[in-house]
Amino acid sequence: MPKTQNRAVMTWLFLFAFSVAFLVVWGGYTRLTRSGLSITEWNPISGALPPLSEQAWQDEFLKYQQTPEFIQVNSNMTLDEYKFIFFIEWFHRLLARLIGLIYAIPVFFFLFTKRIPWKEFGIYFFMGMLFITQAFAGWFMVASGLESRPAVSHYLLTVHLFLALTLLGSSFWTAIGHLRGFPQGRAKFSLPWKLAVASLVLLLIQIAWGGFTAGLKAGHVSNTWPLMFGQLIPKGLLSAVQPWALNLVETPQTVAFVHRWFAFAVLVMALWAYFAAGKAQAEVQKSALVLVGLIVLQILFGISVVLFNVQIGIALFHQATAILLFLSTLYFIHAARRAEAAS
Repeated sequence: MPKTQNRAVMTWLFLFAFSVAFLVVWGGYTRLTRSGLSITEWNPISGALPPLSEQAWQDEFLKYQQTPEFIQVNSNMTLDEYKFIFFIEWFHRLLARLIGLIYAIPVFFFLFTKRIPWKEFGIYFFMGMLFITQAFAGWFMVASGLESRPAVSHYLLTVHLFLALTLLGSSFWTAIGHLRGFPQGRAKFSLPWKLAVASLVLLLIQIAWGGFTAGLKAGHVSNTWPLMFGQLIPKGLLSAVQPWALNLVETPQTVAFVHRWFAFAVLVMALWAYFAAGKAQAEVQKSALVLVGLIVLQILFGISVVLFNVQIGIALFHQATAILLFLSTLYFIHAARRAEAAS
């Protein structure tokens, strides 16, 4: 990690992290509106502009009409309806291009003005490579839904999401370092720090199953809570496919069931971390309290998503809160690490 703090670099990193977070939320909106498969080619340069003539629109629409999504789901779609979903996905890709510039231009400026020392460039280079990898992963994800079924691979969707979270987390973590300092030396493994890290691990597991739930459209399998199909634990959760373990990641009702209830494991871990932080520095205590509060809010949003049958607005708040929860967990870990270094 870097050692040199710089306020201008910090401001840039927070702006970049916010931009990535917004891109993730817009990606959720793209998915919820079934717009992600509307553009059937990946043209990083020429694709920056939408079709500019009626003939170009007809050509683009013709390509979409050959996809499984149009054939199986949207066969009655008009050109005007297609333009709506096209622009949602086009804006998603345009945002990614702009955020690439938000990364590239400042990083080279800071590097050559020595506000970022060359010997500390590693983490910033990692962010750049991660951004490029994220772009390729996004296209591979889209391509998986253009072949035989009108949906992207839920595995690739989750990989795409986790690459975005890694990019978001690395930029946010480095920005906090510029703001609060970069703790040096080995961690002392205090209990609050251990529990903060454990909270992050459980949260990432929960987010992974959120990605599976989204990719499999498993949020639609039942609109009741706490019961699913009239039962607290529905029958056949582990017997739909064989071997039984595949049900945990491939059967929609099982994936949805895991995602519903694993959230409470995250809450219990966060509560444990909060009480363990009772004798720590005030910032550590406050960070743990914010974490608990966001988890409760996130659970309430999750229940609302189920009860209102994946209403887009509520689902987007659910996703945005997950991002805030991820960032607050990172801040909690950073605070606990700084408290260790100061003790």
